[in-house]
Amino acid sequence: MSKELAKTYEPQEVEDRIYQFWLSGGYFHAEADPQKKPYTIVIPPPNITGQLHMGHALDETLQDILIRWRRMQGYSALWLPGTDHASIATEAKIVEAMRKEGITKEEIGREGFLSRAWDWKEKYGGTIIGQLKKLGCSCDWERERFTLDEGCSEAVREVFVRLYEKGLIYRGERIINWCPHCRTSISDAEVDFSEHDGSFWHLRYPLSDGSGDIRLATTRPETMLGDTAVAVHPDDERYRHLVGKTVILPLVGKEIPIVADTYVEPDFGTGVVKITPAHDPNDFEVGLRHNLPVINVMDEAGIINENGGKYQGMDRLDARKQIVKDLDEQGYLLKVEPIKHNVGSCYRCSTIVEPRVSKQWFVKMQPLAEPAIDRVKDGEVKFVPERFEKIYYHWMENIRDWCISRQLWWGHRIPAWYCADCGEMIVRKEAPDTCPKCGSHHLHQDPDTLDTWFSSALWPFSTLGWPKNTEDLNYFYPTNTLVTGYDIIFFWVARMIFSAIEQTDQVPFDTVLIHGLVRDAQGRKMSKSLGNGIDPLEVIADFGADALRFTLATGNSPGNDLRFSDDKVSASRNFANKIWNAARFIRMNIEGHEVENRLPEHLTQADRWIIGTFHEVAREITENLEKFELGIAVQKLYDFLWDDFCDWYIEIAKIRMQGEDEQTAQSARQVLVWVMSNTLKLLHPFMPFITEEIWQSLPHEGDSIMVSQWPEYDAALSFERDHVEMRRVMDAIRAVRNRRAEMNVPPSRKAHLSVAVTGTAADTFRANVDVISRLAYASRVEIADAWNLPDAVTIVADAATLYIPTDELVDKKAELARLEKELESTQKQLDSAEAKLKNETFLSKAPDNVVDGVRKNAEKLAEKAAGIRLAIQNLSK
Repeated sequence: MSKELAKTYEPQEVEDRIYQFWLSGGYFHAEADPQKKPYTIVIPPPNITGQLHMGHALDETLQDILIRWRRMQGYSALWLPGTDHASIATEAKIVEAMRKEGITKEEIGREGFLSRAWDWKEKYGGTIIGQLKKLGCSCDWERERFTLDEGCSEAVREVFVRLYEKGLIYRGERIINWCPHCRTSISDAEVDFSEHDGSFWHLRYPLSDGSGDIRLATTRPETMLGDTAVAVHPDDERYRHLVGKTVILPLVGKEIPIVADTYVEPDFGTGVVKITPAHDPNDFEVGLRHNLPVINVMDEAGIINENGGKYQGMDRLDARKQIVKDLDEQGYLLKVEPIKHNVGSCYRCSTIVEPRVSKQWFVKMQPLAEPAIDRVKDGEVKFVPERFEKIYYHWMENIRDWCISRQLWWGHRIPAWYCADCGEMIVRKEAPDTCPKCGSHHLHQDPDTLDTWFSSALWPFSTLGWPKNTEDLNYFYPTNTLVTGYDIIFFWVARMIFSAIEQTDQVPFDTVLIHGLVRDAQGRKMSKSLGNGIDPLEVIADFGADALRFTLATGNSPGNDLRFSDDKVSASRNFANKIWNAARFIRMNIEGHEVENRLPEHLTQADRWIIGTFHEVAREITENLEKFELGIAVQKLYDFLWDDFCDWYIEIAKIRMQGEDEQTAQSARQVLVWVMSNTLKLLHPFMPFITEEIWQSLPHEGDSIMVSQWPEYDAALSFERDHVEMRRVMDAIRAVRNRRAEMNVPPSRKAHLSVAVTGTAADTFRANVDVISRLAYASRVEIADAWNLPDAVTIVADAATLYIPTDELVDKKAELARLEKELESTQKQLDSAEAKLKNETFLSKAPDNVVDGVRKNAEKLAEKAAGIRLAIQNLSK
């Protein structure tokens, strides 16, 4: 790799070349090494349908920072990559592509469809992996996995059979969430609830004995076609005498019973509810208790079926309108009350979910949830920030059995077979050829597939070889840090924890690092509807991956959302350019000199200050990373590099390298190289590409910065006293610069500087006369215990008082004239603004924001005028 650095940093030229260098060197690969501690992260597997979005970019950047840092610390650091088959999402995309060709699933059959699905995976499955590489992800690509690969599939079958044999997986008719668009069951976690405008339709159901009616309200009148009872509370005095009687179901005309059940809330509405066991989870439970019939009135697409009488063939929402019209015309509709209520929709397609009774496969959750709750309470798994444990506990403590079967073809097929002759069900890892009950060979496999999350719940151990007892599993498992968003704590995190405990008797990871959402500059969630989404690949093309990564890390705080803007990325690119220019300066100044990457024997006070400051920063950044305070760590790096190193030490080093003392010049060169290369190591996890390119251009040992040693704090090199003394000098220089700026004195105008300083600080100031002279723009610097200089500008700093002859800074007469003119102009503007604010017509007719703007402008002008008067006063003394 070339040691030259181009005039300007061009990430598009550097990044792909550097990434190929890393791949060729095998630096991402981790081995089970007994001489090293393991550190493992498994990637949250992105969908094969996916494109890299800002959520991915944040997620993967945080993981890469952690894995690069641990690798440099000497761990055998494994970042295991892979992708998810994403059954619902992928099948929907393939079906949509087929629809455009005029083909349906049913026409080509299951095998034909799966053949297309695998072709789709081959075509699109690698897209997001390529995009992760553009981001700089240092995953061990040799270990890349896919949730449908043979190893992961074996683990799925193993877990299914184990849970079935323990009685923790069962098949039965239960009410489930059904998506009429995706035409499959979905779990509770896959239902998104949002507030919608709706109605309460108040109805009357006539008593069949003609003695009156009973009144109730519903938000879903179309389900009344499947009513099999009405219910009241057993202790409700109003209705106790009606229990056991029957009512006539309006529009349908059949008799249904009045039952007493504690599910009913007497104080809510009329204290009467209609019971539709096939279309409401609570009604289903009431139906079980009272042995009520279960009448399903809709098909898989949400169309009213043969049980719906004259409404058969109508879409559920169209049927609702017609049913309401008929109820009104026939005198059963009492009133319509507008309400706002939470409505569940499919998290994939946003179609309103229909509760539906169906024969499905379920996981019995309570026995699995209890140990998973205990292990987190015992601290075996920590959430960062800790507040997210509440979401985990709430979900796990209120968990219902998990519906795991999906009416899809793409996914892990349920390992259950049915005998066509005797009805026997066989659950096995491998396909049977004979019925164990009757000896028949007429066996067919269950057509359903498993919920995507069933396989991704096993990801931390299935990817390392489980159920086989592999070397990788023994070394890298349990994993260490799981990085994910707060939106999938119950989808994925909870399921991984209870699955790992049940199957391996170990927690799958010790820490869950939760990050927030990436929002736009105004704090809005990025979405297609708002058109405010930002493509990270476009950002990389325009600014470079390092600038994007640095932006995502800056200001990042665990669990909190992050605002993203072009201005922030532009600032990150400017930072990259600042580092690049500093590196080019160092390279130009070491050219032709034998400079080693080690500290010299003879150090000046400025050398000791920058070395000690670096060590303190290295210590703090390591502590921040240990606590997952990545945003704080990166801000400290920014401040150190931009301020301490570039704006101060490089400027100080210039003086020495331009001087005649070759020993101090050579010391400066070595310190520049040592501090720069070691700071690049601290920065490498955040900005891997530019740090590698620069590190290779400086004197170094080893082949790549990514496998160099992470800097460690050395108390012997902290130089605390020099740190304090040097800060005093810098404070004095800064005070002089600020006063000159206030007086509009250009740096080119040099002035005699007299410094009054006593004690040990005097020695420091004398040792740094050259530094003070250059950086405080002094023509000459004199140091004494005290000065009596009446006609001088006085500047008070932390450890010293500094004096500059007034006439050397400004032409008093000309400056006073300029200030008087500026004051006159400012006062005119102020008078105009104040006149407006006294004008009642203006105040009453102008918009509030205009009046507020004038008021703020007046305040600024008043402040400016006061400042000019003070300057005139000081200059006149």
